[in-house]
Amino acid sequence: MNGQADTGGERGRHVLVTGATGYIGGRLVPELLDAGYRVRCLARSPVKLRDHPWAPRVEVVRGDVTDARSLAEALRGIDVAYYLVHALTTGPGFEDTDRTAARTFTEQAALAGVGRVVYLGGLAPTGVPPAELSPHLRSRAEVGEIFLAARVPATVLRAAVIIGSGSASFEMLRHLTERLPVMVTPSWIGTRIQPIAVRDVLRYLVGSADMPPEVNRAFDIGGPDIVTYEEMMRRYARVAGLPHRFILRVPMLSPGLSSLWIGLVTPVPRALARPLAESLRHEVVCDEHDIARHVPDPPGAPVALDEALSLALRRVKEAQVATRWSSAALPGAPSDPLPTDPDWAGGSLYTDRRRITVDASREGLWRIIEGVGGDNGWYSFPLAWAVRGWLDRAVGGVGLRRGRRDAARLRVGDSLDFWRVEEIEPGRMLRLRAEMRLPGLAWLEMYADRDPAGRVHYRQQAFFHPHGLLGHAYWWSVSPFHAVVFGGMARNIARAASREARKEEAGGDKAVRSARDGAAP
Repeated sequence: MNGQADTGGERGRHVLVTGATGYIGGRLVPELLDAGYRVRCLARSPVKLRDHPWAPRVEVVRGDVTDARSLAEALRGIDVAYYLVHALTTGPGFEDTDRTAARTFTEQAALAGVGRVVYLGGLAPTGVPPAELSPHLRSRAEVGEIFLAARVPATVLRAAVIIGSGSASFEMLRHLTERLPVMVTPSWIGTRIQPIAVRDVLRYLVGSADMPPEVNRAFDIGGPDIVTYEEMMRRYARVAGLPHRFILRVPMLSPGLSSLWIGLVTPVPRALARPLAESLRHEVVCDEHDIARHVPDPPGAPVALDEALSLALRRVKEAQVATRWSSAALPGAPSDPLPTDPDWAGGSLYTDRRRITVDASREGLWRIIEGVGGDNGWYSFPLAWAVRGWLDRAVGGVGLRRGRRDAARLRVGDSLDFWRVEEIEPGRMLRLRAEMRLPGLAWLEMYADRDPAGRVHYRQQAFFHPHGLLGHAYWWSVSPFHAVVFGGMARNIARAASREARKEEAGGDKAVRSARDGAAP
């Protein structure tokens, strides 16, 4: 993928997309390709883009927006650069990181002769001093100002709540509304907001590439509806066919307490829930719609709220979610690659290995492996997995509620409950990296093997690299449960594959009998 990509020769202008592994970036790339642009993606981990359907059509370079050298290479020959990253998920100090990255990007873009920078920021409330804004909104606003003050013309798009399948805002709204028929809610649900459909965000982003050189300004972008968060929940309930929701506001739920409440009820972890809740303290409504002068609205656009909710919900039900909020890493998530040598020079490496012969085809076993997690669960002691998820959320981790992007298929970079897909060899191997809060690094590998005699085996390997004494103590404290959790998982996956094989065989025999019984004498 990092070699010469099929970019269509000299067809179209050349654009750079940063943040292509994220929610918006992963959806913007195919839109740009369809519009005739040649696309280059900058990614810290290029492998995360490998399995996207559009990957063969783009060029991918490894780099980081804080690294001037990699930026210089990525920006060479670029006409329009999209800046779709922010450091929110890096934890404390993210404002400094955002500021440094934006300045580095503008400097390198000017040196490379880039014609325009396009940035997607947040819609800030009118008349509120920066000191009173949430750190998240304050940082997004500052980054926009850095781009507008730079030598390269910039388009800064400012959006509030983005409604689309897989967006953090939509997932928070969906789970709060579906899981709580009676809600005790913070006062910010009475704040007016102007949500926007993700398809309109993408339309504005693509159209911004064609703005004339003299345009250097920010644009508010939003949908046609201005609603309170409470009204948005009620309208989601109506679109989803849910009974009437009873909502009681209480004034004492601070953003911190709100994030705990959101983290308890929704898959959105506290680290992400807090900035979302803080951003809703102030009214965020567009002051203008000047973007339409440069990116005209076609009939039916911007998309109305009810239609945006309906479209997003349909995508979820049809398992057609292209990207999710969890595509991006969260604070504290490990990133070290799995050591390939069990005698790893990097320190202790504990392992748990299981191997079971399976009475099924390799393809049938692989379908079970690739379908783990989410609604299918983990094939062993559900209560133990649930408790581990609750404990993880209690300490600010992602918990077990992130589920899956797709019910049947996985790709590198997908979040999978409190794991992330680190590597996948279709039909053979799935490697997951733990993103739960642990005193160390952990991986889980699952294989569909076939020996020389043609027998199919399920092979499972769990690895743990402890950090300090606490890490060693953690491993030995949970080791007694491995026979139940990991052993049960291996046995049940093998049984599930065998059971599905018997069903398929019985179905085939029935079809043969039906054909035979219906045949002419």
